[in-house]
Amino acid sequence: MDKINLRKLEELNNQHVIKVVEEAIQLCKPAKVVVITDSKEDIAYVRELALINGEEAKLKMEGHTIHFDGYYDQGRDKANTKYLLSKDVDWGIKVNSIEKEKGLKEICSFLDGSMAGKEMLVRFFSLGPTNSIFSLKALQITDSAYVAHSEDILYRPAYEEFKKLNGSPDFFFFLHSAGRLKNGVSVDIDKRRIYIDLEENRVYSVNNQYAGNSLGLKKLAFRLAINKAQREGWLAEHMFIMGVHGPNSRVTYFTGAYPSACGKTSTAMIPGQTVVGDDIAYLRKIDGVIRAVNMESGIFGIIHSVNSENDPVIYQALTTSGEVIFSNVLINNGIPYWEGMKKDIPDTGINFSGEWFKGKKDCEGEEIPCSHKNARYTLKLNELKNIDSKADDPGGVPVQAIFYGGRDSDTTIPVVESLTWAHGVFLGATVESETTAATLGAQGVRKYNPMANLDFISVPLGTYIENHLNFTKDLKVIPKIYATNYFLKDESGNYLNSKLDKKVWLLWAEGRVYGEYKTIETPVGLIPKYEDLKTLFIRELDKDYTKAEYIQQFSLRVVKYLEKMERMRKIFENIQMPAAFTEELKAQTERLKYVRTKFGEEAISPFQFLDI
Repeated sequence: MDKINLRKLEELNNQHVIKVVEEAIQLCKPAKVVVITDSKEDIAYVRELALINGEEAKLKMEGHTIHFDGYYDQGRDKANTKYLLSKDVDWGIKVNSIEKEKGLKEICSFLDGSMAGKEMLVRFFSLGPTNSIFSLKALQITDSAYVAHSEDILYRPAYEEFKKLNGSPDFFFFLHSAGRLKNGVSVDIDKRRIYIDLEENRVYSVNNQYAGNSLGLKKLAFRLAINKAQREGWLAEHMFIMGVHGPNSRVTYFTGAYPSACGKTSTAMIPGQTVVGDDIAYLRKIDGVIRAVNMESGIFGIIHSVNSENDPVIYQALTTSGEVIFSNVLINNGIPYWEGMKKDIPDTGINFSGEWFKGKKDCEGEEIPCSHKNARYTLKLNELKNIDSKADDPGGVPVQAIFYGGRDSDTTIPVVESLTWAHGVFLGATVESETTAATLGAQGVRKYNPMANLDFISVPLGTYIENHLNFTKDLKVIPKIYATNYFLKDESGNYLNSKLDKKVWLLWAEGRVYGEYKTIETPVGLIPKYEDLKTLFIRELDKDYTKAEYIQQFSLRVVKYLEKMERMRKIFENIQMPAAFTEELKAQTERLKYVRTKFGEEAISPFQFLDI
C-alpha cells in the first residue's frame, strides 16, 4: 500500500480497521491496494476499473454495462454457504455449518495468494441511510471491481461514517476474492466457499463472481444483521417497504415479506404507490412507533419477464439512459435482451455461455436460453419514477401494516387480517410456498418458509419468533398484519384472480388501518365484506366484481386449512417454540374444527359467517 492509501486508512483513526486490512493483504497478497473514499473521483475510479479489467463492458445506451458470471456461477451456492460455529447449536431449522477452526483453515488456504497480480479494493459502506440510528457500517475488501461497482449502486458510501466510529470495532467485515481467473471468470468453482462468522461479524467468500455469493453486503450481511438484531431488540427482515396512497393524499407505510416468485416485487411496484425498498428492511421501535428503513439504496433484481406491460416502471428505467449493470443477459449490437421482455429477440449474440445462437446446447445437451433465468439488473432506486420521498429519511418511515404472502393454489384466502398481533406473527411464521414446474422441478411441493426468511435466519427459530411476538411491547401504535395469496386456483387449475387484483387487496388493507371498512370474522382472521370489494374494484380497476367471484375466492376451505395446521403441528412439534405461538396454532386449529362440525362443508361461504 502506498503512502496516499495508507493515509486514507489512518485518517479513520481505527486500529480495528487497519488490523483487518493488514491481515487481508498478508493473506491474499495483492499486487496493489487502493482505499476508496466517498469522493466522486474514487467511485468513478472503481467504475472505470471494472471496464479496464473486462469485468464489465459498455453497452450502446449511456451508463449501461454488461457483466457475465461463469456458466456454472449463476446463483447463490447454498451448499457451500456455511456458518462458522465454534460449538454445536440447535436452531430448530436445518442450517449449513462447519466447525469454525476447520472452516477458517480451509477458506484461508483458498484465499492465500488469491489476489496475486490483482488489485485489492478497500470499501466502506452504510447499510441503511447515513447518519441514522438504524444503520450498520460495513467494510468490504474485494479484488472484483464489478463487486465494488455493484455495491456503489446498492449501498450508501460511508468512509466518512467510519470516522464517527471513534475507534470502535462495531462494523461488519467482508473479504472476497474471485480467485484464479480464465477469460475473466472464476476457474476453481469446486473450491467456491462462502463462510459466515456470526461471532466476529465477518464473511469470507472466494472463487465466485455471482453477486449473491460475492457481494458481502447483500444476503450475507443480512444474516449478520438478523443475528445482531435479535441480540439488540430490533428486527432485520426480508421485506419491501412501500407507501400506499389512500384517499385525500394519505400515505400509509406497509412492509411485506414474500418468498421468491410470490409477488413481493409486484406488490411493492403496484401502480399509483411509492417504493422505499424492495428487499430488506430494518425495523426499530422509536417513540412508541415501529419505524423502518431500507438498508439498500438500489435494486439487484431478477430481469426475467420484466416488460413494459407487467413492470412498466422498472422496464422504463432499464430502457433509458442511467447507471445500470445487466448481468447474464443476451447482448446483440450493444443492446440487452432477456427472456420474457415481450420483444423480438435476435437469433445470435453474446450471453453467459459466450457466443450464442438460437438452439445452442450445453454439455448436458440442454438448450441454452438467450438469458439465464436468474439474470439480473442492478440500478439505483432513484432511477425509478415511483420512489417514495422518504426513501432516504434517516428516521425511517412509520410502519402501520405488514403483509405476509406465499404461493398457495388451494387453501389461503386472497387477503385476511389477523385477529391480533400474536395471531399475525403466527400467520407470518406459517407461510408456505409451492414450487413451480418451470423453475424448481416438481410442481405443487409446499415449502415451509417462516416470514419468507428461512434461508437467512441466523438464530434459533423459537428465539426469532419470540422476538416478533414481543416486539409490540411499549408500542403506542400496533401495526395490522395481513396474510395474502395471489395464486388461488379453481378445480380446473385456473387462477381466480388477475395480476391487477392485488391493488384492491392492498387498498382494502390500507382502509382497514383507519377503520374505514367493516369485516367478517372467520377462524383464520378478518376478511373483507363483498360490498366494499365491489366498490374498490369499480373505483380502482373499472371492473365489475361479482358475488360469485367473491364467494369462490373468500370461501373458507376448512379441510385444506386443517391439513395445513396438521403440517404445521408436525413441523413445530420438535422445535422449542414460544408458548404464545403454540397457543395460536392450537386455537386456530380448534376454531377450524368447530366450524367444520357446525357447517359440515369442505368450503364455507363467507356469508355463512355473518350468522355466527
